[in-house]
Amino acid sequence: MPLDPTAAIEITAFNWVPDFAKGNVRDLRVRWALEEAGLAYRARLFDAKDARPEGYLREQPFGQVPAYECGDVRMFESVAIALEIAEGSEALMPRDPMGRARARTWAIAAINSVEIAINALIDVDVFHAGEDWAKARRPQAEQEVRRRLTLLSGWLGDKDHLEDRFTVGDLLMASVLRALRHTDLVAEHENLKAYLARCEARPAFARALADHMAAFERPREAA
Repeated sequence: MPLDPTAAIEITAFNWVPDFAKGNVRDLRVRWALEEAGLAYRARLFDAKDARPEGYLREQPFGQVPAYECGDVRMFESVAIALEIAEGSEALMPRDPMGRARARTWAIAAINSVEIAINALIDVDVFHAGEDWAKARRPQAEQEVRRRLTLLSGWLGDKDHLEDRFTVGDLLMASVLRALRHTDLVAEHENLKAYLARCEARPAFARALADHMAAFERPREAA
């Protein structure tokens, strides 16, 4: 669905971030979920370098993006928002009880079992690159990411998706794996490399990524 300034759903996002963050800010997860669900939305943008707009901490207590609003529903945290969207969309959440349970399980696993290890590596590679403690920490951080990816690869096997179809669990897992684009760690597992490419080839992801990236091309004063 295209961005619609009159849409009932609003998300917040940035119109400026450092180059390394473009394509990986977490509003992308929510944009992707909305595209898969076929829901129009509007985006309220602001500069990541600037002080947050007055009152924003009442929407997002930590000053991050995205925040989400639809009618009386106001949320923050990209995973919670993606799950909320999925609950109303069969494209993201199966209707049978087992399918729903497994989709939710993989959504949480993406964050708790995989992203937490990846974030430790991102911390030393991006935010503290060159610092002595980061150089010492990196081998252990990379080893842990490799361990998690090996386990994930073993589960995936030759399947197209984590379960028997694409769900919000795949959306979030692919979003997490994309954070390793500065490494070859995903590519070390042919099935994970193909899995990520398969998820990124979805038309809904292409539309979400295009709108996410287009926000950085807008004049900031027009946002």
